[in-house]
Amino acid sequence: MLHSMGPNTMVITSSDLPSLLGSNNLILLGSQKIWHPDGCMVTESIHMNICKVDAFFIGTRDLFAVMLLAWINEHSNNLKEACDKTVGHAPCSQQTIKCVKAQPREEQKPSPAQLVLRMVQSKRDIKNPEIVVQATVL
Repeated sequence: MLHSMGPNTMVITSSDLPSLLGSNNLILLGSQKIWHPDGCMVTESIHMNICKVDAFFIGTRDLFAVMLLAWINEHSNNLKEACDKTVGHAPCSQQTIKCVKAQPREEQKPSPAQLVLRMVQSKRDIKNPEIVVQATVL
């Protein structure tokens, strides 16, 4: 239905759909119209289960959107690979947790300012993401 409104590629990242892997997982759904050189069009749909991290980081949605756009540009007819690499930016949150733990703090909980993603420190992981979760083509 969404494809009929115009977009060739769509990804839904915030869903209340239950994961078959349990409540510690989020579901990502994607769909892409792929045009072949002969003019034939096929629609490819993907599904991913992403493990939840027990923290609220500042910038994750922005980073996800930018990374998805970059990887779709790089892999224009392969939504699965683009999403695999986009989700591969997870080390950025791990780098942020490492930085937060290294900072002295009086409170038990880190402040929002401390949870801003450490993108500069994660540059290598962002440019060359490790595939930690793979999408399933439906």
